[in-house]
Amino acid sequence: MILGVIPARGGSKGIPRKTITPLCGHPLLAWTLQAAAASRRLESYAVSTEDPEIAAVAELYGAPVLKRPPELAEDDVLSRDVIAHALRILDGDVAVLLQPTSPVRRPGLVDSVVEAFESGDWDSMSTGYDTLLFPPHGTEHRRQDISSVFVNDGSVICSTAQTVFNGSLFGNRAGTLVTSREENVDIDDEYDFWLAGKVLEKALSEGWATPPRPVK
Repeated sequence: MILGVIPARGGSKGIPRKTITPLCGHPLLAWTLQAAAASRRLESYAVSTEDPEIAAVAELYGAPVLKRPPELAEDDVLSRDVIAHALRILDGDVAVLLQPTSPVRRPGLVDSVVEAFESGDWDSMSTGYDTLLFPPHGTEHRRQDISSVFVNDGSVICSTAQTVFNGSLFGNRAGTLVTSREENVDIDDEYDFWLAGKVLEKALSEGWATPPRPVK
């Protein structure tokens, strides 16, 4: 089973209660729930949370909730441990991690990642972008000579259950899918939140995003 996992703990430090803070009129979490619900390739999905208020918001937008043990909601807990818990409880073979802090996804992105993952012998497939590795300041260089590196943006990460159980989200065969700059927004602080709002406003005006809809 291909299982979508949306981790949403209540203890955000940078922006308190970040996951349920309104973004363009809806809780931040709702934008990711919309992407999960629209996917044709996810066979099931759930919000993993220990927080009753976040669980209520998830249910308001029609998402199943997986109660997370308190020990998996501490600051030092890794995403892969949360994913492993969900895979064991819900009996998944493949996990698709959807971070609520990446609210901008073009239609079909989740399915594109799953299909890219299935197209080869991958342990994982991740969205992100290429960024230039500039040399130290004061070093003369030509822009065309600068190499680049792929940066995972956390939006969609598809991994086999065995990879996760082996202690990694990526494994040895880690595929990458470069996405548009608009989709690379990863909310960590107030500026990121402002930026995500501007990008979503643009997406809504251009018609490639639609507002999430509560089901209750």
